Amino acid sequence: MEKTLLQSSAHSVLIARCYSRDVLDLIADKWIALIFALLEKHPTRFNELQRAIEGISHKMLTQTLRNLERRGIVERKIIPTIPPAVEYSLSSLGTTLIPLMAALRQWAEEHMEEVEQAFQAYEEREEKA
Repeated sequence: MEKTLLQSSAHSVLIARCYSRDVLDLIADKWIALIFALLEKHPTRFNELQRAIEGISHKMLTQTLRNLERRGIVERKIIPTIPPAVEYSLSSLGTTLIPLMAALRQWAEEHMEEVEQAFQAYEEREEKA
């Protein structure tokens, strides 16, 4: 019998209908890892985020921040200026993810050459096959 979030059993990302799979999908997103690199330092305005994260579109940044806010990971604050500004910061729940997100970014930066070498070796094997 399939387990669900409502059942009183252990949660598992391996169970198709378990909400933990949605949570994993949320935090495993590359844009979220990049947003965290900035928000873990200090609250940041939308335009600062967009300028700092090369390649992210206005639409993608908006969608990602809204999704994080909806899930309680990020807080949005409207600053009463003319025109109004919006600032984002990590919530208390979001701050619990800082070590994990930092470790993922660090691993990517430290092992990028090994991953690229493995990719090149694979491509060469495929070309010979």
